[in-house]
Amino acid sequence: MASWIKNWPASPLHPAFIIATWFYSGLLPRAPGTWGSLAALPFAWLLIEYGALPGLAAGIVFSFLIGIWSSRVYMQVSGRIDPGEVVIDEVCGIWITCLPLILIPAPVSLEDYGMAFALFRLFDILKPWPIRIFDRKHSAFGVMMDDVVAGIMAALLLWGYKIYV
Repeated sequence: MASWIKNWPASPLHPAFIIATWFYSGLLPRAPGTWGSLAALPFAWLLIEYGALPGLAAGIVFSFLIGIWSSRVYMQVSGRIDPGEVVIDEVCGIWITCLPLILIPAPVSLEDYGMAFALFRLFDILKPWPIRIFDRKHSAFGVMMDDVVAGIMAALLLWGYKIYV
């Protein structure tokens, strides 16, 4: 465990810590954004399966708002700017990417979730324009928005694929 986590001035049971790391998935070794995105997918499936569009939309809005709060608190307490273990932004982004799975009247398969995951991670890792504009902002809003934009871009590609294939 990283020494700064052991020295976290608040408890690792603090809601901001749990939410920002998406139930500690961001603390897994190597590629925390990938782990956070993977940990968010079962929740996307639940939101889609049981909440349909209103459920997923509410989850996106809620994760964005609580993500701004939790990542701000996490950054303040840890004294770090855009820590990799903060993955609530990936949660919001992958859920946005999954929107076409509801909007297109076609059966949703495991492969669709895999494609949503791959497209989102591609945009989140490469950070093409306009994603990089938000990535350069060292604030909780910037942390969240770069993944929101990555999610929108990935969702548009997923939507195009689902429409034409």
